[in-house]
Amino acid sequence: MKTFEISSLPALQDLAKFIVETYSEERCFLFFGEMGTGKTTLIKYICAELGIEEHTSSPTYSIVNEYVSGEKRVFHFDLYRLKNQEELLDIGFEEYVYSDAFLFIEWPELSLDFIDEFIAIKIKKLEEQVRSFEILKEKNN
Repeated sequence: MKTFEISSLPALQDLAKFIVETYSEERCFLFFGEMGTGKTTLIKYICAELGIEEHTSSPTYSIVNEYVSGEKRVFHFDLYRLKNQEELLDIGFEEYVYSDAFLFIEWPELSLDFIDEFIAIKIKKLEEQVRSFEILKEKNN
């Protein structure tokens, strides 16, 4: 487990670079945190580190956004509005999980039963401009 305290956007960009370099073999990243803690912003910076040049934004209403750069493919999910796992299955979630793409999932609680291994990124607001980022690799049994 690694923990970082971040208080600026350049430091958040450095964290994104660290995540991409340290977890280069991983494909599934789950982002836990209250509204407004910086989940989408961190994902935007991770996408940039992966070479994604297109505009990235929260898929709050579309549920999932797809980004592509060369051979790299990213599916960015925001599951906040989903009420149950049936709705998750209705969007074809299992197909995404078994693809070779990167999965970045905000509000991932409904998805846990479908994912075997993942990097959990837990974000907490410490002060107005300070966030704690706890990063750990987890397995579901």
